[in-house]
Amino acid sequence: MTPEESTPSEFMRVLEIEFEERSPERVTGSIAADARHHQPWGLVHGGLYATAVETFATTGAFEAVKDQGMQAVGVSNHTDFVRPHRDGRLTVVATPIHQGRTQQLWQVEIRRPEDQKLVARGQVRLQNVPAGT
Repeated sequence: MTPEESTPSEFMRVLEIEFEERSPERVTGSIAADARHHQPWGLVHGGLYATAVETFATTGAFEAVKDQGMQAVGVSNHTDFVRPHRDGRLTVVATPIHQGRTQQLWQVEIRRPEDQKLVARGQVRLQNVPAGT
């Protein structure tokens, strides 16, 4: 079953991820960021950013290897939180830094659409493994 055919989990539904572009070279879209995603002090929880970074990077990495009978699984996620955010959808853009035979490295930027200010950024290293592993 491919990601396009699977039913999103409750976790993924709460994030309200919307993809605009999905390719081996670029993944774009947006993610919800509102009171449902706040930590106790009224700001969007950093876990939302880490999840968005992981999701968009993994989507692109999957697109890069799916036709080879492979899938990509994350082995590390480093996410930096640049500025606080309270409410409003955020844009997400993921691009590969390296796409090798066994590993990939993707970078992801999360921005406020109204002023393009960076809210968070991250890198995900992924291992290419046989599909179904």
